[in-house]
This record gives sequence, structure tokens and C-alpha cells, in this order.
Amino acid sequence: MTFEQLAIFVAVAEREHLTKAAASINLTPSAVSTAIKNLEHHYGVELFHRVGRRIELTESGRIFLGEAKSLLSRARAAELVLSELGGMRRGALSVFASQTIASYWLPSRLMRFHASHPGIDLTLTIGNTRTVADAVISGEADVGFVEGDIDEPALAASVVAQDELVVVVSASHPWARGGTPPSDELVAAPWVMREIGSGTRSVFEDALVEMGIKVGDLTIAMVLPSNEAILAALEDSLCAASVSRLAAQQHIEAGKLIEVDFCRPVREFRLLNHKERHNSRAASTLIEMCRVKKL
Repeated sequence: MTFEQLAIFVAVAEREHLTKAAASINLTPSAVSTAIKNLEHHYGVELFHRVGRRIELTESGRIFLGEAKSLLSRARAAELVLSELGGMRRGALSVFASQTIASYWLPSRLMRFHASHPGIDLTLTIGNTRTVADAVISGEADVGFVEGDIDEPALAASVVAQDELVVVVSASHPWARGGTPPSDELVAAPWVMREIGSGTRSVFEDALVEMGIKVGDLTIAMVLPSNEAILAALEDSLCAASVSRLAAQQHIEAGKLIEVDFCRPVREFRLLNHKERHNSRAASTLIEMCRVKKL
């Protein structure tokens, strides 16, 4: 068994699609298919069900996937150690970040890192706070960035920036005329929310509780998975939403959305890394860059 075979298996298992897996690892679909068949034949284990044009992991494949990912992670860690000896001329750095950070705060810092260390293969994966924390715990991410608090004993968290949440509505919404909406209107009004697990939603809900408003009493009209989707949905509706000022500012300045005088909790952007894992030089360098308040 080779590391290339493991990488091919993991790529196919995660996507359950030969062509997409082949594209992700720069191989032809036939080469990927052959590698999987050779692996199955050599060990006498069926790793995938072939269902029409689709493929699905078998139970044996699901069990093997965890081991394969663990082995690849260890091999990648060894590669990073060697890359340090070469003065960061080669290597890889996996960054996971929650949506607002990844879209508005982090890109300029990643570009600064790339300009200084172009030989480091830098990848950014976007997920909610729970996804990012899990990735750092498992070792899939070298560094993570989340919005708000995270309670994970295995992780070290340090504040790198602050952000303010604002409630916004369309220009045609009754709240756009100004003033603070009364509590009964806040509860009765339809809201567009981020998904459960989102840092934005958690901070907003915590702020409501502190104000004596029961989160369960809110009328949630829709749950959307991104700031952009929420902001676009609000422009032609009578719903309200709490979003990052970083995300909403251009819409507010353009007059497409109106900021409501209500509930502006300040949250912190936190950098996550594993307490018991060694930070590579690349990870340490990015961490230091992100701790600088101004670029």
C-alpha cells in the first residue's frame, strides 16, 4: 500500500465521485479507478458499492477511511517538519475559518503570508464555528479562526480582532423609519437566521437572552447558510436579521439595507490551535501575522 493509494482512496471516499476526486488530485478518472480496484483486489475487501453511475462507501470503506485519513495526516506532519528544515521554501498549511472571518477579515492576511512565503501551499476551508473547531482537534486544520467563544479543552484560543453585529432591514421595513422596536414587535417580526452552530447566531441569541428576550419566542422565517444569502434575502422582504457589520456595511452605505437601533453585541474573533500539537514554522508565522492589529 502506498501513500498515493491512500490519498486516492480518501479523495474518492470524501466525494463519492470518481471524476470529482480525480480532478481534486490531478489524476485521470481511469487512473483513480484502477488504483481503487487494485487496492480492493490486493486486500480482498470491497471499499465501494457501484450503484449505477454512482459509488458509495461500504461499511468496510467507512472503517478504513478513518485509518487512511489518520495515516495521511501523520505523513503530512512529517513533510511539514522537513519543509521547516528547508527554510519554508516548500510545505503546506491548512487553515479553517468561519464564514465572516474567511470572507472579510482573513483574506488580506493570507495574501500577505503568500507574498512572503510563495512556496507554502496555503488552503482555506470555510465552515461554521463547530466545523472549524472539529478540524483543528482532528488535525485536519493547522490553524482555525472562529467568531465568539469556543469551549474545547484541547484547544488554545487567542483573541485577534473584534467585530460588531448589527440588525438590518430593507428600506421598506417599518423599522427603517428609526427608533428602537418594542419587545413585542421584535418577537412577532419574521427573522432570517444563520444555521445552528454559526458563531453569528450564537452571539445574537446570547445577547437576546441578556436583554430578557426568549430566543425560542422569535419568529424564524428562514435559515440561510451565509451572510451574502441573508443580505440578499432581506432587500426584498419584511424580515430582519443580525449580521456582522463587516458583511453589512456596503449594503448599509448603499442604502439597500437600514441599520436598526437595537442589539449591537461585540464579539471576538479567535485563533484556534491544538494545545498538544507542534505548530509548524508556517503556522507560527501566520499566527504572528494575524496577531498584528493592522497590516
